[in-house]
Amino acid sequence: MKKLLLMALVAGTLLWSCQKKSETGQANAQAPDNQQLATLFEKYWDENARYFPLEATAQGDNRYNHLLPNDNTKSFRDSLQQYYQTYLNKLQQFERQDLNPNDQISYDIFQYEMQTRLDGLKHKTWLIPFQQFWGLPLSMGQLGAGTGNQPFKTTKDYENWLGRVKGFSVWADSAIANFRQGMAEGVVLPKTLVLKMVPQLKSMVVTDPTKSLFYGPILNFPAEVPAADRTRLTQEYQQAISTVLVPTYQKLAVFLQNEYLPKARTSTGISEIPGGKDLYNYYVKYWTTTDKSPGDIYETGQREVKRIQGEMQKVKEQVGFKGTMDQFFTHLRSNPRFTPYKTPEEVLNAFRAIQAKIEPNLDRMFGKTPKTPFEIRQTEAFRAASASAEYNQGSPDGSRPGIFYVPILDATQFNITSGMESLFLHEAIPGHHYQISLQQENEQLPKFRRFSWYGAYGEGWALYTESLGKQLGLYTDPYQYMGALGDEMHRAIRLVVDVGMHTKGMTREEAIAYMMANEAITEDGAVAEIERYMAIPGQALSYKVGQLKIKELREKYQKDLGQQFNLAAFHDEVLKDGNMPLQLLEKKMEGWAKQQKK
Repeated sequence: MKKLLLMALVAGTLLWSCQKKSETGQANAQAPDNQQLATLFEKYWDENARYFPLEATAQGDNRYNHLLPNDNTKSFRDSLQQYYQTYLNKLQQFERQDLNPNDQISYDIFQYEMQTRLDGLKHKTWLIPFQQFWGLPLSMGQLGAGTGNQPFKTTKDYENWLGRVKGFSVWADSAIANFRQGMAEGVVLPKTLVLKMVPQLKSMVVTDPTKSLFYGPILNFPAEVPAADRTRLTQEYQQAISTVLVPTYQKLAVFLQNEYLPKARTSTGISEIPGGKDLYNYYVKYWTTTDKSPGDIYETGQREVKRIQGEMQKVKEQVGFKGTMDQFFTHLRSNPRFTPYKTPEEVLNAFRAIQAKIEPNLDRMFGKTPKTPFEIRQTEAFRAASASAEYNQGSPDGSRPGIFYVPILDATQFNITSGMESLFLHEAIPGHHYQISLQQENEQLPKFRRFSWYGAYGEGWALYTESLGKQLGLYTDPYQYMGALGDEMHRAIRLVVDVGMHTKGMTREEAIAYMMANEAITEDGAVAEIERYMAIPGQALSYKVGQLKIKELREKYQKDLGQQFNLAAFHDEVLKDGNMPLQLLEKKMEGWAKQQKK
């Protein structure tokens, strides 16, 4: 039916005159919101919250905070397949050309989303239930510590978390069963990743429940929890930690160490497992939201690496460094002047100073800014060793702030040339905090759009905002600008090493060496990055692919519109309709540019 609908649209386009097309466009623009379509999206989103209650919690929907479904089972996957196909079929009963522009965008994104999810279910991703970078064992720690998305404000909140704890043991048993099936089929993780996972799990194993990360909420009871409930909950939490959480983490750690590790693979890329080539092609399309081939992306990465090398050379000459670029990188990594901090709080205050510096200049770049509060925090110790700096979204009602997390293992080793200013622009303001918060706050969007995520758009936007540094009052220090170039180089390198490892036989060690040869990164830092790309193939491609598309659109419209081009208006339009596949963003921005000419 979709094919017939597209054929009809093409035929109609060929037959209509330019005047008729103009009239139709005006009629679409004036059409009211389609209430039946809105109802379809509402029903979909309500079901989605039940399928993915952890996502619902993150979005401020607290109805299912007690649920932890076992997504490792075939019955769960089968129900997802039916769920997505049913809604795709229902969507195609609407005539797209009769919808107004906002509903047409919703139609296009929803169709893309359903088809992409159905395509994903064809691959055996469930044979690897988690790894060292993403997965429920890590998420449970973030949620249960009391500092993340899971609310701990009322007695009911505390009881809800105990409900999720009960589901974790069942989930872990199924995860082990899936890992074992993966072992039988040769679909396994690389050994180097498994070696990182075991300590993560063992760190959750304690003999004294009051020393557990999961005891945090008990140590921080809010006033809303009555004294009588506190006594009962304290006992229940100690019991849950001792009888469910600790044994479950212990069981996972022992399984990975004794049974899975000997069967883990020595190869690097995902193409080495059965079906790996097709799976990587799916991941490339999923993460870039384009039809670019891995080969094209690899070549783009090589070109970008060469271009940025030229910019780095200019900075080296500007600061008067006489050695080679490799020696300059060593200088940036090792000179004590670049590691001035003594405590984590000093590092956090340095980021707060960056925020204060850019705030007076934001109004020139953006007409609309988010209402969601914003905070800078240190990454929790239990996950800091394997974590990158990151942004955790706030809740749409502002009750939970957007949080920029900074991992600080040793403040005395935190290097200012690592790109602190560009990192803040990317992860915080105006990168992820602006994009995600404005999207969540926009009640004109159906919820599946308010809370959607496409890496190429979201990470592409965040990387693009790094290029705004000079206009926002940053990069006045050449070493900070070198850090920004290093951050951009980092994303360009990703195109080379991700595709190289997963399709061209590049080894983990070769990828680490390539990264260290082209940017000022420590060996530990390079290892963590390369192992991340091994764990989640294709995800690292999204940043640069998305940034290059937004940059291309800006340059195109600056040229086409001339004096009519307004940068703040361009930024507002990119962000206005929320996250979407790049092919749909380009289509939307073309319509915006035509309106500017009028």
